[in-house]
Amino acid sequence: MSNELVLLALLMGAVTYPSRALPMLAPGIERLPAPALIYLRLVGPAVLASIAASQTLVQGTSDTGYRVVIGVEIIGVVACLLIVAWRRNLFLGLLVGVGLVAVLRYLGVA
Repeated sequence: MSNELVLLALLMGAVTYPSRALPMLAPGIERLPAPALIYLRLVGPAVLASIAASQTLVQGTSDTGYRVVIGVEIIGVVACLLIVAWRRNLFLGLLVGVGLVAVLRYLGVA
């Protein structure tokens, strides 16, 4: 494991903490206008979706160049998105997406 990844995780935690802690730190946040509350509620899923898309669709390094790859992982991302939209449950969506990719890899599809 690289120490750079630990540093990146700490940095990402520090950057995203204010938006996650806002309801605890700002009394009366429920009185914000509805569009502001919707925006704050959707920041987390939007970040997760962008990370999932970048990690599943783009492969390579700065030395070799980046390329778009459509693989079995995108099936897991799409399954996750569909479950989250249908059941409104992020954990269940992630569980289904990761499980689907694991099963497909086990069967040798990927």
